[in-house]
Amino acid sequence: MNVVDSSGWLEYFTEGKNARYFDAPIADVAQLLVPVICIYEVFKVVCQRAGEDKAIRAIAHMKEAEVVDISEQIALGAAQIAISENLAMADSMILATARTRNATLWTLDADFEGIPGVRFYRKR
Repeated sequence: MNVVDSSGWLEYFTEGKNARYFDAPIADVAQLLVPVICIYEVFKVVCQRAGEDKAIRAIAHMKEAEVVDISEQIALGAAQIAISENLAMADSMILATARTRNATLWTLDADFEGIPGVRFYRKR
C-alpha cells in the first residue's frame, strides 16, 4: 500500500520537476490510500492557485483511490508520532494513516526525512 502526501499530490498536479517520483504510486490506485487531510490540503492550495474548478477536478482524481477518514486509532497514533518525530498535526495524521495500513509514505516534505516507512525525495 502507498500514501502520497500533499506535497507529492501538488507536485503531480502542477507537473513540477519532481512529479515523476509520484507517477507509480498515484497510477496504482488499487494500492493507494488518500488521507482525508490530504484532500483538505490539496483542495485549499489548488483552489488558491488555480481556482475552484481545478481544485474539484484534482480531488476527483484523488478520490479514485481509497480515501481514509481520521479514526480514533489514527488520531491517537498521530499524537504519538507528533511527540516522537516532532511533526506538525497534519504531517502526523498523514504518517499515522500510512502506518495503520502498513503503507509507504511518499513525500517531498523534508520534515519526513529519515523516518522509517517514508520514501522521501529532495526537491530539485
